[in-house]
Amino acid sequence: MAELSMDFKKLGETIKPLAKFSINGSYIIGVYQGSLSEFDMLIRYRQKDANGGWSRLRTPKHIHWAVDMLIKLHENPKHTQQFLDFLITYWEHTPIIKNEREREAILNSETLLETIKQEAKQYEKLSQKGEYSIKFLILLAKLLMIQEKTNKEDAFMFGSLLEKLRKNKDIFSIISTATHNGK
Repeated sequence: MAELSMDFKKLGETIKPLAKFSINGSYIIGVYQGSLSEFDMLIRYRQKDANGGWSRLRTPKHIHWAVDMLIKLHENPKHTQQFLDFLITYWEHTPIIKNEREREAILNSETLLETIKQEAKQYEKLSQKGEYSIKFLILLAKLLMIQEKTNKEDAFMFGSLLEKLRKNKDIFSIISTATHNGK
């Protein structure tokens, strides 16, 4: 069986990923050169559907991530709070890509996937609720955090979203932050 393409067309040009990550045979994430800064990352993914086919190439949104976390919070508050603490710690130490060597090191799929596999072990039961597996959520969160901080070192949006989820803020506040409509 041929490998699933993660290429896409933009203005007639074929865009190929800088890195690809396959997770649990159910998700493939592609990381591409973005346009906001020299080391900006554009993130896209495909998800396997119930019939075994693959979705079209999708751009993940913070709101999708947040809704899945809200489901997990509802179903398993204690474990989800621990997971959010883990992500907040990562947010506080998120690497900022400043050169090609750093980008290549961060996007080394074997190293990154092995790290995520180890990190996911203690939160695996959270995969039982919501749409996304815990490995997918960790990888997506890390990539979104790196993207945000690489483009703006004093970025705060993803960190604010994590804090609001962690403090169990009202749904309006969480949704406003996740959709970039709130402060």
